[in-house]
Amino acid sequence: MSAAQSAASEASSQTVAVRAARLIDPRSGTAIANPVVVIEGGRVKAVGPKLAVPAGARLIDLGSASILPGLIDCHTHITMQPSNYYEDLFRRSPIDYAIVAPNYARRTLEAGFTTVRDLGAGEYIDLALKRAIDRGDVPGPRMIAAGLAITSTGGHGDLVGFSPYVQMKNLSSVADGIDEIRKLVRQNVKYGAGVIKVLAGGGVLSEEESVGGPQFSQEELNALVAEAGMWGRKVAAHAHGAEPIKRAIRAGVASVEHASLIDDEGIRLAKEHGTFLVMDTYNDSYILGEYARMGYPEKVIEKERQVGRRQRENFEKAVHAGVKMAFGTDAGVYPHGWNARQFALMVKTGMTPMQAIQSATVNAAELIGWEGKVGELQPGADADIIAVAGDPLADISTLEHVTFVMKGGEVVKGQ
Repeated sequence: MSAAQSAASEASSQTVAVRAARLIDPRSGTAIANPVVVIEGGRVKAVGPKLAVPAGARLIDLGSASILPGLIDCHTHITMQPSNYYEDLFRRSPIDYAIVAPNYARRTLEAGFTTVRDLGAGEYIDLALKRAIDRGDVPGPRMIAAGLAITSTGGHGDLVGFSPYVQMKNLSSVADGIDEIRKLVRQNVKYGAGVIKVLAGGGVLSEEESVGGPQFSQEELNALVAEAGMWGRKVAAHAHGAEPIKRAIRAGVASVEHASLIDDEGIRLAKEHGTFLVMDTYNDSYILGEYARMGYPEKVIEKERQVGRRQRENFEKAVHAGVKMAFGTDAGVYPHGWNARQFALMVKTGMTPMQAIQSATVNAAELIGWEGKVGELQPGADADIIAVAGDPLADISTLEHVTFVMKGGEVVKGQ
């Protein structure tokens, strides 16, 4: 065989065609009957109804299934999953978390989430996991990882509620004042962070006083966003309360996470600034149902009671107001692989099934800055494809039961 024939044979062996009953196309907001997706070199080459399968291509015929672009979760914590409050804090080291993290990555990928934005992990475990996935050492989704989530002294990411003599020997994510904040942004970038996470306000699963109170000044947040922007990084701001939400939006963050207690002014500001809201509406049910059993203090459970119902109400208000919404679950707060359970609640609280799918595809791709790469099946995009039985536009819960997953042209589940 000549060199040219060998090269042609190799190119042909890299060609794959995926055929199904329908394609849910989030870019156009329509369903396409009898689609064929042609893939070469891990990317989509062509897509359309009843396309001819190229000669020599491997055909994957998914029959009556619906196919979609691989899903995107814009808020995960893929290196952790709580099981016992005090054991997690005091009996497990970063090594324990690092060892089990690949299991969570695999579960996430097999659930149909081929891309995640992972928003904070101790000791840069998330960045090590991302590199291992990128090298092909372990299976998992594409990751944009934040590294250390930047917090203030006494804030959501600081150890609160214990004696001052209880100290953790780990990399500190605490920064107070503009200079310290700028330095920690630079440190995160140095070690590979693709996004900067700031804990702009109080949280639920920690023992600081207020779930809704601000924990950085406007000037500090302005400096953080400016520093991140200088290094080409977007900022995701954790904020439940109305005031920290508005401070974060005014500072120019790309997204506000949780946004539980957002008020009318916050919704208006989000629309004016084009800020995405990433509202993790499912995990309230899991926290209230399971976290007391795991030994979490009553103070923590009570904070969830304060925000959970209102978050769902405000999610509906934000949807109706036309705020940009991206899918994010805070997976790790509840078991990895359950990410798609949030879709049904999003539909119940204001979204159409197509809007919910768009939030986890084209909208999410816009937020993370990967438009045209992920979140759609168009020529040039990465060949990330999932399949479900039935039609998710008729029953969004079908997304909880993914039967086929392809990432970058490689089948990782099914067939």
